[in-house]
Amino acid sequence: MSKKVTVAIAGLGGRGKDTYAKCAKLFPEKMEIVAIADPIQEKREEVAKEYQIPRERCYTSVEDMLKEERLADVLFLCTQDKQHVPQAIPALRKGYHLLLEKPISPNLDECREILKVAGECKRQVVVCHVLRYTPFYGKLKELIDVGTIGDIVSVQAIENVGYYHQAHSFVRGNWRREEETSPMILAKCCHDMDVYLWLTGKRCESVSSFGSTYYFKSSMAPEGAAKRCLGGCKVKDQCPYDAEKIYITSTDTGVASGDDHWVQLVTVNPTLERVKKALEEGPYGRCVFHCDNDVVDHQVVNMNMEDGTTINFTMCAFTKEISRQAKFMGTLGEIRADMEKNVIEVTRFGSETEVIDVTKLAEDFSGHGGGDNQMILELLDMIANGTGPSGRTTSLDVSVESHYVALAAEKSRKAGGALVSIDEMR
Repeated sequence: MSKKVTVAIAGLGGRGKDTYAKCAKLFPEKMEIVAIADPIQEKREEVAKEYQIPRERCYTSVEDMLKEERLADVLFLCTQDKQHVPQAIPALRKGYHLLLEKPISPNLDECREILKVAGECKRQVVVCHVLRYTPFYGKLKELIDVGTIGDIVSVQAIENVGYYHQAHSFVRGNWRREEETSPMILAKCCHDMDVYLWLTGKRCESVSSFGSTYYFKSSMAPEGAAKRCLGGCKVKDQCPYDAEKIYITSTDTGVASGDDHWVQLVTVNPTLERVKKALEEGPYGRCVFHCDNDVVDHQVVNMNMEDGTTINFTMCAFTKEISRQAKFMGTLGEIRADMEKNVIEVTRFGSETEVIDVTKLAEDFSGHGGGDNQMILELLDMIANGTGPSGRTTSLDVSVESHYVALAAEKSRKAGGALVSIDEMR
C-alpha cells in the first residue's frame, strides 16, 4: 500500500481551497493537508477547522511558511502568476515537490531558471494543465495516436471563455491587467496551447496572432452607464454584464442559485448581505466599461508546426457557454470534438460517422471535466511510489513549450501579426 502524501497549500483561492484541498476528503488514504498559507484570516480559519490543521501551521504568507524546515512532501503553489517562480525556487531548495498552478510564469527567464533549479534539486514539478487528465482529451489522444484519421494535417480549435467568466476574471478580477499577472493568451489559454501540442504530438515552428480589447473599455460604455452596477446605473436592466445579475439574481451563478462557485470568489462565505456589500465596495461591482483592464477579449493564433501542418486557435469572450470545441482534419478522416457535450464524432473517409459518448467512459466529470481530481490522484501516486512522470504528466520541460507558443502569440499580436519563431522564444 502506498504511503499517505503530506501536502502544504499556499493560496486558498478558487483552486487551492475550493478544488485541491477537497482531494484530502476524496482520497483520505492518500493525502493529508498539514500546513496552509494565505493572507486572509477567515480563509485560513475555515480551512484549518475543516482539515484539522494546527494553528502553528497556518501562515499569512508563503514566505513565512518557507522560513520553516520542510513541512510536507508536496507544496501546492496556488498563488498569483508572477509569484509562482519566486516562491517555487526556495520551496524546491527546501526539498518540496511541487504542484504548480499554471502558468509557470509570464517571464521566460523565470521559466528557464525554475527548470534549472528543479533539475539541480531532483524534485518533481507538475504544472496544472488539467485538460490532459480528462476522459474527453484522453479519448481524443487515444484515437489520434492509433492513426484513426491518419496524419493530422490541420486543427481548428476554439475556447469559448463565456461572457460572465470574462467579466469576472479578466475585466473586474485578478487577471485583468497583463503587467500584474499574464497576457490573456497565457493566463487562460496555455491549457489549450499545451493540449493541442500533446494531442498532435507535434512541435510548433512559428506563430502569428491577432486580437484586442474590443469591447470592455470606456469608449464602448452605453449612455447612462454608472461606474458601479449598484450605483444607480440607468442601463443595468439591459446589460448582461450587470454584477447584480451575475452574482445575486442569476439562477446559474447568483448567490441564491445553490452553486456558489462564482460568488465564493467575490466574498468569503457568501450570503446575500455579504455579496451586496462586496459589490458596493469591491472590484466585482464595477461597471465592465469602467475598469482598469487591458487584456484582450478575443484573439486568434495561427501555429505553423515543424512538419508543415497547422493549428488555428481562437479565444473569445463573447459566448454564452464556457466550453471548448475542436476539429481535427487528417489524411484518412476527421474528428469533431465538443468538450461541453462530451461528444466525439469520428468520420473516416468513405465510412459512416461514429459518435462516441464520453460520459460512458468514466464516472467523474467534476472540475474541468474530471481533470482536476485525476491530476491530483496521479501526482499523489507518483510521489508516494517514487515513480517518474507518466506520458500525460505536464512536468516543467513539457509545460514550458506551451508558454513559448503563448508568449510568441502575444509578441506577434503586439507587432500587428508579425511572424514569430518559437526558436527565438526557446
